[in-house]
Amino acid sequence: MLMVVFVVLQFVNHPNISAILDEEEEECLHYLTKVEVEEFDDIKSGYRIKLTFDENPFFENTQIVKEFFLGNAEPTSTTTEIKWKPDNELVNKIKAKSAQTADGTPGPRSFFAWLSDNQDASNDEIAELIKDDLWPNPLQYFLVPDLDDGAEGGLDEEGGSENDENAEDLEEADDAGEERED
Repeated sequence: MLMVVFVVLQFVNHPNISAILDEEEEECLHYLTKVEVEEFDDIKSGYRIKLTFDENPFFENTQIVKEFFLGNAEPTSTTTEIKWKPDNELVNKIKAKSAQTADGTPGPRSFFAWLSDNQDASNDEIAELIKDDLWPNPLQYFLVPDLDDGAEGGLDEEGGSENDENAEDLEEADDAGEERED
């Protein structure tokens, strides 16, 4: 369970990726257990992003792979077909929501719309963020403090971390235990 939370928080806490996450997509990402980026043997020829999911109410797939072929004159990409379960096809649900906007402009792009879209592989900012930012630096977005949660793990009134106080308490208890052994 901790690994699932870790993976989800990487996406939710990333400022650019969270901007395209719909609430239902975020719920779906709670079933995401693993993210892998694999470069092809010839690094310049492309890479793939593998998303591994537990069984979930949204789609049948356990793995969705988006591959980028960069060695050609015109870069291309392909994505595993997502086998949506009835009434849970998130791309169409989100399109329907955005179609209801008051000014009639298209709504924001969603995560699964990005995943399914293979139109412009040469200008895929989300894939680049996953490959070059999330993948090599996963803790950076996992450890982002929750600014709404002032109680746990935040700064105390003196500007120190509450976790620092807990660590000091543990060290004192540890020291006391060592003294008894002597």
